[in-house]
Amino acid sequence: MRTDTFAKGKEYEAHDLLRLHTLPPMSNMPAWLSGVFADAPYAVVRRADAPPGFVAVGFRGPSRAQRYGAFVALDSIASACSPEHLRDRPLSPERRALSAFQALEALTRHGWLDGLAWGPTGSVGFELATGHPVVSDASDLDLLIRMPTPLPRITARTLRARLSAVEAAFGVRIDTQLETPAGGVALSEWAEHKPRVMARSGRGPSLVADPWSTPQPYDGAQP
Repeated sequence: MRTDTFAKGKEYEAHDLLRLHTLPPMSNMPAWLSGVFADAPYAVVRRADAPPGFVAVGFRGPSRAQRYGAFVALDSIASACSPEHLRDRPLSPERRALSAFQALEALTRHGWLDGLAWGPTGSVGFELATGHPVVSDASDLDLLIRMPTPLPRITARTLRARLSAVEAAFGVRIDTQLETPAGGVALSEWAEHKPRVMARSGRGPSLVADPWSTPQPYDGAQP
């Protein structure tokens, strides 16, 4: 079982939150990044190939437009946590009252995802990992479900319907991604009758009929 602190040199996975010792040197660093890093010295692992000894990460600013990709050295990582270790982190009553956190709590309470490795990503995951308030009333709830074995489409449709009920109850959009051997696949796409779905990996996007088989390069066609 994975723990909140990983051994140095471990292969980190997309959406893991990394706490860094220092901000890495960058020649074209955006003006907002140093202040954001001072408040919360974290980055999220992104899907991209990195040079040996480095990991690809993304930094987030206060607005959706403020996102910045970089590479950080493995020895600059102080600790890391994965989405599945975040969903039970404590919150103040004021923060718990926000719709995205209420929806996350409802999913945990209902137990619809019991038996799966899952957890929050995006702004909800970032706040739970860092303690830095970034979630607002307008925030979505982004989820990651690790799915190393095939998920029947009928099961995916049932799960999507249950998530839709939570969306309606709390007025929040839930964006769920399945982490498959081919890469990240939107649950909403897999639950439909599309012959191929988009899988996003470090190699780039691919259109695949089966995310649990070898992906084919993306050819620009629509699924």
